[in-house]
Amino acid sequence: MTKPLVVSIPHSLGREEAMRRLKTGLSRAASSVPMLTVDEERWEDNRMIFRVRALGQGAAGHVDVADDHVQVEVVLPWLLQRFAEAAQAAIRSRGQLLLTKKN
Repeated sequence: MTKPLVVSIPHSLGREEAMRRLKTGLSRAASSVPMLTVDEERWEDNRMIFRVRALGQGAAGHVDVADDHVQVEVVLPWLLQRFAEAAQAAIRSRGQLLLTKKN
């Protein structure tokens, strides 16, 4: 079993507002990345469980939403593991944009 890619993103929105923003975030992110397709996205309390495909390879994971941070954990297939650093940076960047408090 491969080690999951884990990204923690701090926020100051509170759990409910962070969840509200994230509920539309994955689909919007996928629409801006042509090679990314969302196969599944479902919520169980404060956890979003997802399956996505990129470059013909499937990846699965979950997003846990807390009052002060969001933790994304995704298991990449071996073919996509070589892009793990880029994926981690992209997840962190998009997550911070989505969870940044607007004035």
